[in-house]
Amino acid sequence: MPKIGVVVLTMGDRPAELGALLASVAAQEGDPATVVVLGQGVKLPPLPDGVDGVELPENLGIPGGRNAGVAWLRVRGGVDVVVVLDDDGLLPRTDTFQLVREAFATSPRLGIAGFRIADETGVSQRRHVPRLGGKNPAVSGPVTTFLGGGHAIRLTVIDQVGDFPTPFFYAHEETDFAWRALDAGWEIDYRADMVLQHPRTAASRHKVYYRNTGRNRVWLAKRHLPAALVPVYLATWAAYTIAQRPPLTGLAAWWAGFFEGVRVPCPPRRPMQWRTVWRMTRLGRPPVI
Repeated sequence: MPKIGVVVLTMGDRPAELGALLASVAAQEGDPATVVVLGQGVKLPPLPDGVDGVELPENLGIPGGRNAGVAWLRVRGGVDVVVVLDDDGLLPRTDTFQLVREAFATSPRLGIAGFRIADETGVSQRRHVPRLGGKNPAVSGPVTTFLGGGHAIRLTVIDQVGDFPTPFFYAHEETDFAWRALDAGWEIDYRADMVLQHPRTAASRHKVYYRNTGRNRVWLAKRHLPAALVPVYLATWAAYTIAQRPPLTGLAAWWAGFFEGVRVPCPPRRPMQWRTVWRMTRLGRPPVI
């Protein structure tokens, strides 16, 4: 069975939640996972026995922190699948890691398994279901992206397609990685039975949400879409953002990020194959929506 390594990023401001998460990781059935907690430019609280801690010199952002965690697991060795968990999450089931092992052992082309994010009442927010319309969070199946708060990635996928895009810092780094994995022929599954309990929150709680969302959407298109689809994708997301009627300060920050993305390069540009576009379309989410 595949060996699991766990990466948890923290800003050091949720020690109680982090402790509860690590206790739920330790309670998982089967072989114990290799666990590393990375402090993003902060001093780590005391960690349980068997959990390693790394204090990064600065906040590298979500993708940079995850990359540092994967690099640490590589040095440690003996890991086949990397599980990434939010530090304020919780694994309510003790068989989640066993489900992860079985999924990757039985499906050689499975590259990524996305967890279902649910609050303490078991309800999943619409934005946490990686299908158009947020349809039925209790149904598992193939998808074109995954949730950052709880997911598992086969290490050989990272070997093949590369790390998370560090310049993104926050927002859409999962989509960037997912598109590269799909273009390389890997499969992505949304697994409703792999649950991460997480407080109900709004994405806009992050100060950089609007700016980074606008900028990183442009970078996604410039990096990965065939030239003909770039304006379609950007026009679609601009219209969607306006339709959501964000606060004026948020909309101004979004447009500032958008034009920053147009102005500032984020190489490399490696457009996906048209067969990947068609594959994503058949999965219900063409890369223009």
